[in-house]
Amino acid sequence: MRILPVVLLVLVTCAPAAAHDRSAASVRAETVRIFLDCPSCDEQYIRTEITFVDYVRDRTAADVHVLITTQGTGGGGTEFTLGFLGLGRFKGIDHSLTLTTPQTATPDERRRSLVSILKLGLVRYVADSPVAKRLSLRFDQPQEGAQQAGAPTDPWNFWVFRVAGNGGFDGEQSTGQRSVAMNFSANRTTADWKLIASGAGSYRLQRFDLEGEVLRAIRRGYDGRALVARSLTPHWSIGATTAVSVSTYSNYDLRTRFSPAIEFNVFPYDESTRRIFTLLYSVGVQTADYTEETIDGALKESLADHQFEVAVGLRQPWGTASGSFEAAHYLNRPDKYRVSAFGSADVRLFKGFSVSIDGGISRRRDQLSLRRGTATTEEILIRQRELATDYSFDFGFGLSYSFGSIFNSIVNPRFRGAGGF
Repeated sequence: MRILPVVLLVLVTCAPAAAHDRSAASVRAETVRIFLDCPSCDEQYIRTEITFVDYVRDRTAADVHVLITTQGTGGGGTEFTLGFLGLGRFKGIDHSLTLTTPQTATPDERRRSLVSILKLGLVRYVADSPVAKRLSLRFDQPQEGAQQAGAPTDPWNFWVFRVAGNGGFDGEQSTGQRSVAMNFSANRTTADWKLIASGAGSYRLQRFDLEGEVLRAIRRGYDGRALVARSLTPHWSIGATTAVSVSTYSNYDLRTRFSPAIEFNVFPYDESTRRIFTLLYSVGVQTADYTEETIDGALKESLADHQFEVAVGLRQPWGTASGSFEAAHYLNRPDKYRVSAFGSADVRLFKGFSVSIDGGISRRRDQLSLRRGTATTEEILIRQRELATDYSFDFGFGLSYSFGSIFNSIVNPRFRGAGGF
């Protein structure tokens, strides 16, 4: 659904209660209960602005589950997809709305726009409740002579550019560090094409005073990437990527890679805010110019590789889940490969109880750029060079259980910064 804020503005407000209305407690008992599922939203602001519904902490006690997902737009903005899922008395009454905010929108502008569209979506349910007679609807008539909004003229032809940089220094008597980093990006995203170019560079200098001996460690890295992708059908895409990098840590004076690729999405791409399941295959050509001789005695080499990737992402009423699997293999070095997998989930198991888990594991047999010779103690401790490893892994989990009152419509911002609360 396209929202034209210049032409149409729908505001839902609570009308003053008549003197003969039922008691406030009775009215609240019949108010629509919503479960707001949006980790990135300013929930306190939403509760303050939308007071004609009750907010509950448990989905099973709600009349409507509001599931809000986001994804970035080609112009650097944010697209919000609001899914309204009817529960209980509204079971089977589902619908969705979308809202797009530009990159230049401030956090306050984004949350105001989100509240406006959220009010509009809730009207469908509130209209079937006793609270409906306490609401009013207003339409802002376009000014006389105003032209209907059409397709705007874009002098940049959908191109968006970004440049950023940061730096800093810190230290004490025996240690110190200075660092600087810069990055840029340019992208053009349309329904048919996706063009992205980006680059980044970083420099870090560390100083250590080791009982009169001063150790200085410098780490530099530069990286440039580009992507061209073409939409074929709601499920198929083709494209190509190229990359150039320099890294003192990974022993590269220069590394390049070019790879055409094809991708299939089991679900239509327009459902990506709620579910996505992609399979991607690419074949690439690499060149490597090493800073120091590698463990295989090479200073330069050319390589051919292919990669297969599977990625899954779900955002559903029961929680979120994502996972990926990647296998990469050098065609002219059959013994060199990499296999890795990662997964995470945050699931509500039952009322008030949720479990989160994430982890990854990687089998490494593709470290072609490792320097010949043994790393010094200093290089190991300050991670100045890449070290040989057969595998890497990480794992984490968490439990959450909340109980007590399921109603939390009241907002009280007093002493917000006191004692860390």
